[in-house]
Amino acid sequence: MTTSSTFSKDLLEFLKLLEDNNDRDWFNEHKAEFTKLQSAAKRNFNSLFEALKMHDDVDRVKIFRIYRDVRFSKNKAPYKTHFSGSFHRRKPELRGGYYLHIQPNNESFIAVGFWDPSKEDLLRIRKEFEMDDEDIRAIISDKKLRDVWGDLIGDELKTAPKGFDKEHKAIDMIRKKQFIFTKKYTDAEVVSTNFLEDVNTSFKVIRPYFDYMSDVLNTNINGELLI
Repeated sequence: MTTSSTFSKDLLEFLKLLEDNNDRDWFNEHKAEFTKLQSAAKRNFNSLFEALKMHDDVDRVKIFRIYRDVRFSKNKAPYKTHFSGSFHRRKPELRGGYYLHIQPNNESFIAVGFWDPSKEDLLRIRKEFEMDDEDIRAIISDKKLRDVWGDLIGDELKTAPKGFDKEHKAIDMIRKKQFIFTKKYTDAEVVSTNFLEDVNTSFKVIRPYFDYMSDVLNTNINGELLI
């Protein structure tokens, strides 16, 4: 990854202006500027994609459109005020995913994990934790992982899911609905020459967690391969 693969201050400034002028007239007046900034940002996402492929089996990068879907939202602002993309691991063997979010005012972050597991995957994960929570706790409490990613986060139930004992020793893990890690960045960090290098290194650190969850989701409760 070359040092030229950096996000510009101009991109952050444009997104700040868009937040204050989130309407189609303003955006259309500045469409040429956005197109130029978008092209540069996409090159950075693709550069990170190539770096990821050196240590993981990722098969595509998805860069999200700036246009918001306002059909079912009370917020009718037509444009997102961030730039983001995700990196897809080869399925079904490899589970989990990577996400990069660029937003001004020190709101940028990266995220990894499981945002919206299927009903079947969620049950399988919970059954694994019910049977044995020692391995997952060892992985998420590892100092190297925690120094980069901190705590496992995500939405969770207030009580035990149906069919699980609310007094189970692993109920704190069993009631989770999402299994996510995030890491925040300041604007100064985002425009620094080593930003994408740091992102890539941070993504490397999460592999033991992804490997464990992939093993769980590709086996049944008896440990027999499903694929």
